[in-house]
Amino acid sequence: MSTTTGVRAAAGAVGGNALRPDGALKVTGAFAYASDMRWDGMVWGATLRSPHPAARIVRLDTARALALPGVLAVLTHRDVPGRPRYGMKVADQPVLAADRVRHQGEPVALVAADHPETARRALRLIDVEYTPLPALTDPEEALRGAGPLVHEERVDGRRGNIVRHVRIRHGDTAGARRRAEVVVSGVYEVGMQDQAFLGPESGLAVPGEDGGVDMFVSTQWLHDDQRQMCAALGLPPEKVRLTLSGVGGAFGGREDVSVQIHAAMLALHTGRPVKMSYNRQESFFGHVHRHPAKMWFEHGATRTGRLLFVRAKLLFDGGAYTSTSQVVIANGSYFAAGAYEVPHAEIDGYAVFTNNPPCGAMRGFGAVQSCYGVESNLDKLAHALGTDPVELRLRNAMTTGTVLPTGQPVDGPAPAARLLRRLRDRPLPPRPDPAADPFGLPGGQGRTTRGESVHRGVGYALGVKAIGFSGGVDDSSTARVRLSLAGGEPVAEIHTAAAECGQGIVTVQAQIARTELGVERVVVLPADTTAGDAGSSSASRITWMSGGAVQGACKVLREKLTHLGDGPVAALLAEHGPLEAEFTYRHRRTHPIDDERGQGDAHIAFAFAAHRAVVEVDTELGLVKVVELATAQDVGKAVNPRAVEGQIEGGSAQGLGLALMEELHVSGGQVRNPSFTDYLIPTIADMPAVPIDLLELPHPDSPYGLNGVGEPPTLSSTPAIANALRAATDLELARVPVRPEDIAAGR
Repeated sequence: MSTTTGVRAAAGAVGGNALRPDGALKVTGAFAYASDMRWDGMVWGATLRSPHPAARIVRLDTARALALPGVLAVLTHRDVPGRPRYGMKVADQPVLAADRVRHQGEPVALVAADHPETARRALRLIDVEYTPLPALTDPEEALRGAGPLVHEERVDGRRGNIVRHVRIRHGDTAGARRRAEVVVSGVYEVGMQDQAFLGPESGLAVPGEDGGVDMFVSTQWLHDDQRQMCAALGLPPEKVRLTLSGVGGAFGGREDVSVQIHAAMLALHTGRPVKMSYNRQESFFGHVHRHPAKMWFEHGATRTGRLLFVRAKLLFDGGAYTSTSQVVIANGSYFAAGAYEVPHAEIDGYAVFTNNPPCGAMRGFGAVQSCYGVESNLDKLAHALGTDPVELRLRNAMTTGTVLPTGQPVDGPAPAARLLRRLRDRPLPPRPDPAADPFGLPGGQGRTTRGESVHRGVGYALGVKAIGFSGGVDDSSTARVRLSLAGGEPVAEIHTAAAECGQGIVTVQAQIARTELGVERVVVLPADTTAGDAGSSSASRITWMSGGAVQGACKVLREKLTHLGDGPVAALLAEHGPLEAEFTYRHRRTHPIDDERGQGDAHIAFAFAAHRAVVEVDTELGLVKVVELATAQDVGKAVNPRAVEGQIEGGSAQGLGLALMEELHVSGGQVRNPSFTDYLIPTIADMPAVPIDLLELPHPDSPYGLNGVGEPPTLSSTPAIANALRAATDLELARVPVRPEDIAAGR
């Protein structure tokens, strides 16, 4: 790792390599995840799901299931006590299907039983008669208006299968196209990727004496879950209390509710604590996925390689319900010109309904798809110009002051060219020696080659994405910090609702308190809804927003201590008692883009990342070995450098997965591979060395100058690998993940 800073801070403070309080517990297997929870008198919940992607429910009979010994309850849509639909942005998803199902795996009924196997047996005894309906599974048909309506009556008042059309017009694209000396176009596709977190959805609902419910659940946003639960349960917020339980990864897949409403319904109905925990197959149906995409790109440039215009059309398959599709397609469209200065842009982004599985948030949130399209077409443009792909990118890279297609200038650091140069100047890894290291070759574990038909490729890609919530959202986070004495020493207690999903926000909050208050002992209380809303652990925002809230509360406490006197903190607390402060942090105001031309000051900050991929490809067998995946990223300020590196390595691994292996195969609306046997994710044998080059260019508006780090690595890693494969094979390879047959059949 190289950085722009010199000496690191002490381990426990901002800028130091602080140890995670949950690290040893997770390594030794002692950490309690949501699926490990127990409660006296607990019973088990289970969900009956539709086998059809589109069908009418003709008959639903629960009598046989209710008669099974050990079954305490069987609930259907008639038992939903409050609003029958829920959703993050649009409440269009039934809590339990009433007369129609719109995707395979849609929840139809719930069971509570005294044993998990009894609950599963009861599910098989629920009699449901379906009349299958024609399923709309082609997003292009949905865009054309062909095929059936997924929602005959939409709750947002609109009609048709288009969830949202984002229209961006910047400059004079038609005139620029006439002036362009070289024009290239391409069509690029991205498959449906799953978040593939290792801890399946799980939660425990405990009925309260006040008629409410306490929910212990793995999630990314406690207060939004509470909002949706209150509506469905018909209860006020003070009667729906949520506490974060151990989260085994998230990556966007826990933004939408899963077990929350169902477990609470069963608990309130039975008067018993109810645990719901999905198995691996059910998890694939229990959360949203990355939107599959088809994208049409056209770039025009002068013969010297100066970009004049970009035209892009993005089509994202949102599946059966809205989830966050409206925002995902907006984000993909915002950055469809990439991290480049393009004076003229015409961008149309469409998200559509189909009877495929619902899609929503996943790390990178729409910008992953458009980055793959942009970076693929830029390599095609470089080839047409006879220019080195890196030189083309450097000639057009964004700088501070570059105006985006949405009309907003980039007002923070924009080191796009600097990142690329640092990667270009790195020595390439040596070629593998088949005799000394057969595992360095494609298929090396199976010794399929000794180097014949193996070709090396090198590919680059550059990514940019907004940080935090955009488009006029009043984004905020609240923290409460208390200073008291314990054993004669000052102790800081931090209470927020920030969800720890493995990214390290618990550690960061403690680092900030040590830095601001000068105390060694810090306790971060469990995240729950008795604290103020922290927003979602998504959009690479939580360290910025909750970190800003903790910093603000600590500064208020410092002021209080100053007013008390000049003595040591321990002495002041001994004399005056504990001190407490609450602070709500807000970033600067943003604005929605307009519907006609897509112009607006929509973002608070931007993050840049670049990757260089080096691959060895066996062109006869189509096997690929990624030898190295070097990356450079501006992180503003590495609050915990070791954790930052972990985030970048993890994001790069997910990008490699999307490039080469990760895809949910959906045919006729049916998921064909809902298991880790058939849905492949990178293992240690697949991951190459990931040299990380950190830049720390402070952002002027953030706490400590930090910037979001979690999502940018997923942007440029996938297209860098795809561009390297094209360099090695001279094939178009216009779809990811690239499969062996795509390479072998293309020879």
